[in-house]
Amino acid sequence: MIILGVCLLTMAHCGILFPDSEDDGEIAEALALLALANSGINCTNAALSFTSATAAEANSWVSVTYGNNLFVATSTNGTNRVMTSPDGLTWTARSATEVVPWSAVGFGNGTFVAVSGTATNGVMTSTDGATWSPHSATAAANWILVGFGNGTFVSMSQTSTDAMYSSNGTSWTATTTPEGNAKSGITYGNGIFVAVALDGTNRVFTSPDGIAWTGRTAAEPNQWTSVAFGNGVFVAVAQNGTNRVMTSTDGINWTARSAAEPNAWKSVTFGGGLFVAVSSDGTNRVMTSVDGSSWTALSAPEGNAWQSVSYGNGIFTAVSTSGTNRVMRASCQ
Repeated sequence: MIILGVCLLTMAHCGILFPDSEDDGEIAEALALLALANSGINCTNAALSFTSATAAEANSWVSVTYGNNLFVATSTNGTNRVMTSPDGLTWTARSATEVVPWSAVGFGNGTFVAVSGTATNGVMTSTDGATWSPHSATAAANWILVGFGNGTFVSMSQTSTDAMYSSNGTSWTATTTPEGNAKSGITYGNGIFVAVALDGTNRVFTSPDGIAWTGRTAAEPNQWTSVAFGNGVFVAVAQNGTNRVMTSTDGINWTARSAAEPNAWKSVTFGGGLFVAVSSDGTNRVMTSVDGSSWTALSAPEGNAWQSVSYGNGIFTAVSTSGTNRVMRASCQ
């Protein structure tokens, strides 16, 4: 028999202890039910179908997040390099603090935070997604990602050991990672940050606080692009390799899993009891999973180079760097 404690807030911030691996299926099912009870939205039984939406501008949109009842996306080119939407369908162009490539955007503590490796000020923040303020990064590094957990924002460079952390997104403190490999994705869950990389000896990094980092061995030496947490499981996806998914309950020990198709998987997110990943190539450019181990392929409405996917209020929204319509969305409701 499995006994689960009550988790406050969301499943992404719950610490859970696991019994033997033989109970994994039962645990995943129980955790999914608990997550759904907390969120009030069930995506596991929805006939998920993605439809196209028009981006505010035909930019190369590379990152999307959700917070304050708003989707926010950033791009690497174009006139207005931020766009916002309340539902993933109707988008409004917003001005960034500088016309430079904004590589990632995240949300936490009521604040959106975007990072850039080429901006004079490598960070910009906003509470509403519309008006942005510039802030200094700790170094002139190729800031490629931003994550949030346990009251802390974290960003890493893709070309050096540079990393930084902040409690408010405006004032940052420098730290380092054990290797200067190409970090690419980050998440928080079960009391730890987990980051993944495209290359290097150790392609996974973990930290209890976003300050001190430890290298971990990935299930396979793939180019790992993104990582998410849900249902008590970390799930990472890769853009190459034999098994393009790996899972872990602790962020330290990883198991290789087969993707639905051998695509270049670029991003994975979790919401409503469901993992959703998107890819930049392949026949079916979406895949879904309840437990991170078994995946189902779904078609995208357009064969775009999908780069990032996020979840909010029962809606999955993805953005791309190419195509006529550079947004797609699917509602669980």
